[in-house]
Amino acid sequence: MLTDIKRIGILRALNLGDLLCAVPAFRALKAAYPGAEISLIGLPWSRAFQSRYRQYIDEMIEFPGYPGLPERDCDIDSIPVFINDMRSRRFDLLLQMQGKGTIVNPLVHAMKARYTAGFRPDKTEGLFLEYPDRLHEIHRHLSLLKHLDIPVQSSALEFPLNAADYAAFGEINDGLTEHQYICVHPGSKGAWRQWPTPYFAAIADYLAEKGYKIVITGVPSETGIAEEVLRYMRYPAVNLAGKTTLGSMAVLLQKARGLVSNCTGVSHLAAAIHTPSLVISMDGEAFRWSPLNTQLHQVVDWTKHQEYDYVIKQCESLLERTEYVLL
Repeated sequence: MLTDIKRIGILRALNLGDLLCAVPAFRALKAAYPGAEISLIGLPWSRAFQSRYRQYIDEMIEFPGYPGLPERDCDIDSIPVFINDMRSRRFDLLLQMQGKGTIVNPLVHAMKARYTAGFRPDKTEGLFLEYPDRLHEIHRHLSLLKHLDIPVQSSALEFPLNAADYAAFGEINDGLTEHQYICVHPGSKGAWRQWPTPYFAAIADYLAEKGYKIVITGVPSETGIAEEVLRYMRYPAVNLAGKTTLGSMAVLLQKARGLVSNCTGVSHLAAAIHTPSLVISMDGEAFRWSPLNTQLHQVVDWTKHQEYDYVIKQCESLLERTEYVLL
């Protein structure tokens, strides 16, 4: 393990699910270097993430984007300023946890940390590990720490809740009874990851027939797809799409009987909150993103099982084996 590490930078300018899957690595890194100041180089929304995980991440530095990366529009003129800022921070260790490194490795090397480590698309060399394509996202980042001889702890996700989260939930809760409702989340960052809305409506009706109240959820940009599901449904449902904060959504999930969703940020949130979930994986990468707790979560790889009846059977199995959650 590298020694005399006082300042650590982590490049991971990605979305909610990506950051949640990196929490076990953040936790292990802080345990290995408890006195180090750890900075997350991320997207603007990550400030809220950093403030929630202060026990692991001390600071959030806004990433201005970079040519070839799709996560945000790139301001070319800001890149030299950003690089100079990173150099001035004199990181002892800079971790590239953005991806394979084809695009960003020249950037992280330009930041001139004392040690630079991360992934690379080809063979392992020095502090850089060949990108492990077939590993789960959580284990991928833990494998990088192992490569650096950093002790790895648990692979479990976590999502700390606070009083503000419960207060925000109270503002949107209109008569929901704990464990008597199921959240249905039909949206996803990419359209190719979205199970068709008629199927979401059908499974919502199936659960409503079983006596559960249905709560449709989504971020503000997903209100349209939520309304589409509602139009297909035969049973009434509560529409909270666009009305939740990240914290109130987490409390909503914590008190729910379960979640039905695409493989997206909210499915990782349910895994961190330990709420049973039925996750439909549309992109053939279930091996990479599925919740690790297969007792509490059921994933359907739609590229292999494109039958609605199969999904219903998996839903029935999940409900049966997670009854203990209510005890």
